[in-house]
Parts: sequence; structure tokens; C-alpha cells
Amino acid sequence: MNSNKKIAVLSSGGDAPGMNAAIRAVVRKGIYHNIEMYGVLHGFEGLIRGDIQEMKIGSVADIVHRGGTILKTARSEEMFTLEGQKKAANQLLEKGIDALIVIGGDGSYRGAQKLAELGIKVVGVPGTIDNDIVGTDQTIGFDTAVNTVVDAVSKLRDTATSHERAFIVEVMGRHCGDIALRSGLAIGAESILIPEISFNLEEISEKLLRGYRRGKRHSIIIVAEGSGAVADISAKLKDYSGFECRVTILGHIQRGGAPTASDSVLGATMGGKAVEVLLEGKSEVMISHINNDIIDRPLSLAFTPKPPFNPKLYNLANELAI
Repeated sequence: MNSNKKIAVLSSGGDAPGMNAAIRAVVRKGIYHNIEMYGVLHGFEGLIRGDIQEMKIGSVADIVHRGGTILKTARSEEMFTLEGQKKAANQLLEKGIDALIVIGGDGSYRGAQKLAELGIKVVGVPGTIDNDIVGTDQTIGFDTAVNTVVDAVSKLRDTATSHERAFIVEVMGRHCGDIALRSGLAIGAESILIPEISFNLEEISEKLLRGYRRGKRHSIIIVAEGSGAVADISAKLKDYSGFECRVTILGHIQRGGAPTASDSVLGATMGGKAVEVLLEGKSEVMISHINNDIIDRPLSLAFTPKPPFNPKLYNLANELAI
């Protein structure tokens, strides 16, 4: 791309800590290479409306430590239609913008793919706390979300110890149990329930009773939201074990807060790489974290079936929670 080209960036779907670091890197890397940079407000919904503004160096000053996304985000039903997709593409083309960097998850990538089919150069940057995008080892926001859960559970454990109770903590993860698994292993949870692995509540109850018989008076059970209704799980555990389990749903607190250093660095390196691949003339690619390196891969890879679940961490967590 030569110096008179223009690049836009948007964030879409759920917000994730580290998105601002990625936005900052995209804008400043582009400006460094004499490219006009634009920010799209409110995701694809804003793109369809033409809510696009030029970004200067100062536009992204003092944002790297902030959670959320300064470009805001929104879900767009219209973007699922061909008419909406054409409106979005035309908004870019009318402003002379022929390249778009999309920061978001699987749904955001699908929107980017539709724009590519209409002649827009696109690059996807993985921003989602769930860590559920095929083709990258880690997504922006995942590390911060795990640390948020660990911090919250450490506080709950104090109460669980004081009252000698079992606590069930629901964390995000409808189809992917990575947050539950990593945070559960980090805090030494007695049981971890994730969508990828079936579980037996009678066996979990027996584990609680074994701990009680050897003098343990509190327990923490981490449940990914896709594993079932925590109220039902709590009721069944009480039936099997006699323990009354307190339920805590962490909810959207997992998306907020300043990014960890890891997520800030991941956002910056991925954002910078996104501009680099456009400068190389590439399109329809996603930026990936693979084996501790930042590379580009075909965007279509994100739409392939998820690889089989690797049970190593899950088995280790079970072994340590005997």
C-alpha cells in the first residue's frame, strides 16, 4: 500500500481488555507509515451508519491501560443481511477506505469475511475473553479475564473458609471452558465443570465428602456457564452430599478492568502486525498467536471446526484436587 491509502479499524462483539492497546498500535503504526487512519464507532452497526472519524496520534493517547474499547462496540442484526453488508462496504469505499482491521471474535470475523467478498481488504485481530477462536493459541482479553476470576475467587475463599461452606462460581464460557479451566487450576478449585467434558455430580459430591472427612471445611467449584444452570447444580450437590452450596455468578465483571501486561503486549503486537500484513498487500487474513509468535493465517481458518479438546490441563487439575 502506498502513502495515499486509508485504513480503518473497528471493534465488534463483546469488549475485551487489551482492545485499546490493539487500537493504539493500529493507529500509530499506520501513521508511522504515512497512512491515513480512521476509526469506526460502534462496530458494524456504526459502519453501516457511516460513523467513521479520522484518527490522529493524539486520538489514541493514554488509552493503553484502559479496559473496554474507545471505539465502542455493538452487535448488528443488519450486518447479517446482504443489504447491510453492502451498506457497510459502500461507506468505506465512498471515503476512499479500502482496508479494514476488525478486532473481535468469531462473529466479527464473519462480518469481515462478508466485506472481503464485496471488495474490501480485511484483517481480523482476535479480541475476546473466551479464548474460543480457532487458529490462535490466545486471544486479547483472555489473560485479564482469568486473572479477574482468580482475584474474585480469592476473596470468596476467605468467606468460604470463615463460614465453612462450598461455593459454586460461574464464569463465562458458553462453548469454551478455557476461563474456567485456567482460573480453576490457578486457584486450586476442588472441581472444574466445562462444556467440553461431561461430569458426574455424584462423583463431585463424593470428592466434597472425602475432603470433609479429612478435615477440609470449604470448597470452591468453578463452572463455565455452558456447563449447565448453576442453581440446578447447587441443588443436586446438596441432595447428594448434604452440603449447602452458595452460588456466585461473576458475569460481566470478567470483561472489565485494566488489561494485564500480557494482554497489553498481545494487543500491541497483534495490532502492529495487522497493519504490516496490509502493507504487504495481504487480505482475508487473521492475526494469530502461535507458539509464542505473532503471525498471519488465512481468515477462513477461524471458521473451521474447533480442534479436539486437549484434556492435559483438565486431568492435571483433577489429579491435584484429590
